[in-house]
Amino acid sequence: MRTLAIRCRWLCPLVLAFAGLAPAWAQDEERTLSAGGNTLEVTVVDVDDPARRAELQGWLAEVAAATLTAYGRYPLAQARVRIMQIDSDDDSPVPWGQTRRRGDAAVLLYVRRDASLSELRADWTAIHELSHLFHPYLGDDGRWLAEGLASYYQNVLRARAGLVAQDEAWRLLEAGFARGRRESSGTPLVELSRRHRGTMRVYWAGAAFWLEADIALRRDHRSSLDQVLSRYSTCCLRGVGEVPPQEFLASLDELSRSRVFSELYRRYADSRAFPPLEHAYRALAIEEDADGKLDFRDGRAAALRRSIMAPPASKPTAP
Repeated sequence: MRTLAIRCRWLCPLVLAFAGLAPAWAQDEERTLSAGGNTLEVTVVDVDDPARRAELQGWLAEVAAATLTAYGRYPLAQARVRIMQIDSDDDSPVPWGQTRRRGDAAVLLYVRRDASLSELRADWTAIHELSHLFHPYLGDDGRWLAEGLASYYQNVLRARAGLVAQDEAWRLLEAGFARGRRESSGTPLVELSRRHRGTMRVYWAGAAFWLEADIALRRDHRSSLDQVLSRYSTCCLRGVGEVPPQEFLASLDELSRSRVFSELYRRYADSRAFPPLEHAYRALAIEEDADGKLDFRDGRAAALRRSIMAPPASKPTAP
């Protein structure tokens, strides 16, 4: 989730539009994106200029296509996306994004009115929010897992889609990890998650969890995070309703025929500091110099690194 202090002068139209009660003067444009039998219903709300509506629809379609690099279809049979423009002094082209699960699954994106297409394409917020559709609602105790998965995928999926270079995606992940390391309260991660504190450690320790899981699956189990989440989408994923985090991870263990997720959970949930990632980086042929800059090595381990960020060699098939 990306948040912003909301001003009342545009809050009321937003609430009305999301509730399906937009005023009569609103100019909406709806399109349905389909992949693998699943759909995203995308609505641009209250934008008078047809060219701008088409631009925002095209941008969202590109972002949604990036999620298909995970397993070739949208995670849910049906989900909604709502895009609205706002006046904002925030530098971000998408100052606020949120995934809602009341009645159905909906991604809400609030776009700065003067944001250019190039700024939107360079931003991470939309792909972050769409990545929340890969997991069930996990409650406050599982917030670190939910935000971690979205933070991991916001970089991986953009690299696969060519929206950022692969090496840059690794640097962006490391920049997030660096922010997480600066949280030094010593509070257990699950407690920070439950109390909505320590945001940077919650998000980026969570991302480190999914990175380590992805490495272990690819290296030791001839699988991947993408494949396991694809199986979960087929058997178990619901757009609404809460799933306890340990139940979710137990399902992923069963689907991967491993103990990868539960073992990592035991190490992460009660941790009081950011997890060390030296072994993960070694497995990926990544070295960090004294200044914190990443050096990407060649060799057998480099193949694992590239497999995470590379686009699928062919269209993924159903599990």
